[in-house]
Amino acid sequence: MMQYKKLLVYSFIVILIFVLDRLSKLYILDLAETKNSVDIYINSFLNLYLIWNKGIAFGILSFEENFIYNLITILIVIINLFIIFMIIKSEDYKVYFWISILGGSFGNLFDRIYYSAVPDFIDFHINNFHWFVFNVADIFITTGVICLIFVEMFYKNNLSSK
Repeated sequence: MMQYKKLLVYSFIVILIFVLDRLSKLYILDLAETKNSVDIYINSFLNLYLIWNKGIAFGILSFEENFIYNLITILIVIINLFIIFMIIKSEDYKVYFWISILGGSFGNLFDRIYYSAVPDFIDFHINNFHWFVFNVADIFITTGVICLIFVEMFYKNNLSSK
């Protein structure tokens, strides 16, 4: 019974992340449709600017060729299956980092399948240095990955100090 409750909680979190990502993208896409473009100045370090990403995280591996695009999409599905396995296997707080990655990945995977590209629109910059344009799903994926890296670094340090 406890496993069933965990599965429900984990599924709810993944769906919540997916919905937050979808709502943000639908808002931006609606702006793009009504105004023919999205280029919104928010403050001195943040703009909303719509681009379509055919690659993976932050536009890496962007290719116009359909075969490579489809191959990368299949690879993402396989990685998601691995992440689901890690969620099932995890018995500690790291499960929430995996869930964060999965929720974000589902958001971007949906876009890859539905639009054949991922809408990115958060343009973070300091002066003339612009980071890659990203979306809400990327925030959850990146945060989850960074947290997993830190946990592994600190966990390994705790083992070596004993």
